[in-house]
Amino acid sequence: MDCLTFRLAAIEEAGLVQAIRARAYIPAYTAVIGVAPKPAFEDYRPRIERGEVWMAALGTEPVGILVMEDAPNHMLIYSVAVEASHQGKGLAKAIVGQAERIARGKGKPELRLYTNQEMRANLRLYSNCGFSELRRRPHPSRSGEFLVDMSKRTDLPG
Repeated sequence: MDCLTFRLAAIEEAGLVQAIRARAYIPAYTAVIGVAPKPAFEDYRPRIERGEVWMAALGTEPVGILVMEDAPNHMLIYSVAVEASHQGKGLAKAIVGQAERIARGKGKPELRLYTNQEMRANLRLYSNCGFSELRRRPHPSRSGEFLVDMSKRTDLPG
């Protein structure tokens, strides 16, 4: 298998970013919660222009997306998406590792994220990557659903 590489997405790739995200998110979320989340349909051009979107590639094949937001005291992983045909191969964990490197490189002591509480595979992944649950909160746009906020220190060894 080729080595996974990362680079910032180019504005011309907005359609590709959207397509990868849709293929990753729509089947996974629809199967569990019955609806696809906002990131599956979002226009990523503004995020690409702000330098928030990274492409993950195996060789020359784009296989994943990392979207991060810079906050004053932390970095937020807005989303991680892996092409459906490449899921289950450890790529999401590698993408989260890249997010940690980005946060450290920016001098951020903490990396945060959130996911739907019903997305148990996501919760396992992030827990296995060293994230701890901070709290559960009501979903802002879907009554009866809850989001799980998670955090990981990036300024500690290991």
